[in-house]
Amino acid sequence: MPVRIRLQRHGKKGKPFYWVVAADSRSKRDGRYLEKIGTYNPTTNPATIDINTDSAVQWLQNGAQPTDTAKNILAYKGVLLKNHLLNGVKKGALTQEEADAKFEAWVVEKEAKVEAKISTLDKQADAAKKKALAAEKEVSDKRKADAEAALLEETAAEEAPSEEVVAEEAPVEEVVAEEAPAEEAPSEEVVAEEAPAEEAPAEEVVAEEAAATEEAPAEEAPATEEAPAEEVVAEEAPATEEAPKEEK
Repeated sequence: MPVRIRLQRHGKKGKPFYWVVAADSRSKRDGRYLEKIGTYNPTTNPATIDINTDSAVQWLQNGAQPTDTAKNILAYKGVLLKNHLLNGVKKGALTQEEADAKFEAWVVEKEAKVEAKISTLDKQADAAKKKALAAEKEVSDKRKADAEAALLEETAAEEAPSEEVVAEEAPVEEVVAEEAPAEEAPSEEVVAEEAPAEEAPAEEVVAEEAAATEEAPAEEAPATEEAPAEEVVAEEAPATEEAPKEEK
């Protein structure tokens, strides 16, 4: 059964995360596997790799063939180097102690390189962050200065018209002061002239009413003239009584 060391995809969409597995070459990529050797996370910088070196070397010694990506990952972690040293021990070119010493020296050197790279990346990130903060501060200061200048211009523009309006309104008050006496004088004269005119008709009306009351009895005279009518009736009454006598 041919065995392949390959990657099995996991993780979310856009955030891949891989397992390094030893699986049958005839199985699907994300199907069944024989053993999980490690993990690989390419989303970090530098990439995060965790490999069980002994298991990986054992599979290589048993004839497992890594894919191109898996081979690069194993080389990055020193698995291929350790497998090569073990082959040299088997051939008698090296002793086990010499092979272990060489591998430990390589691991130390590799870790130093990784740490240096991480430190460089951190410094670059800090520099980029400081640069971004400085740019933001510059923009903020500029906006603040522009806002203050605009505010000063607005206040100056509001104060100038107000003073002119006050200066223009002063003559209007003087005109009102001058017109006030002219309006009051005619009003008093008109009242003085109109007062007698209104009182005279009042007295005449009273005199006419008095005369009307005196004439009222004269109008009642026809009522007294009605008395002879009663006398006529009295005179006619005997005539009516005499009529029967003539019949006799």
